Amino acid sequence: MLDAAARRLVDPPLARIGRRVAALGIGADAVSVAGFLVGISAAILVAIGRPGWGLTLFLVNRLADGLDGAVARHTGITDRGGFLDIVFDFIVYAAMACAFAFMDPAANALPAAFLLLAFMGTGSSFLAFAVMAGRRGLVSEARGKKSLYYLGGLTEGSETIAFFVLACLWPAWFPVLALVFAAMCWLTTAGRIAAGWRLLR
Repeated sequence: MLDAAARRLVDPPLARIGRRVAALGIGADAVSVAGFLVGISAAILVAIGRPGWGLTLFLVNRLADGLDGAVARHTGITDRGGFLDIVFDFIVYAAMACAFAFMDPAANALPAAFLLLAFMGTGSSFLAFAVMAGRRGLVSEARGKKSLYYLGGLTEGSETIAFFVLACLWPAWFPVLALVFAAMCWLTTAGRIAAGWRLLR
């Protein structure tokens, strides 16, 4: 929901940083891989009960997620880069949810499982529409220049980041936060199904 507005704020500074990174000869794929490893490290820290440090690395991971696209816009956007970006995003988000389950299985395991189920809804509706839109040649730059066209919703990247920030700052509230965010994800999934039904007729 907030991604389009957030992009207008973060894209200009990311573009400047991306230009400098590209000038150093560092490719977008390298940024993606490094960011992914940092994101997995963030999840490990949360799982062993260090959510504060996990949050720090998670935010670095999210910075890398924006930076790889900025670098790619200077060096050339590729299908491989878009593929890595999406796959790594989904794995890191799922790993963070699992991390809270490992941190406190008794309190967090069921809310984390419900959240992961909701992520399946948002993820499948996101990717399935992108595939069909690509086959039809549908494009949009509402969220910046991307390697694929996807539907927005109530829970996008900005909201997911905010959720994990809150969960890391107040880990005891993870069960409540996870259930609320999962419900929001299901609303997003329902909206995407309805929009896909309409747009792909």
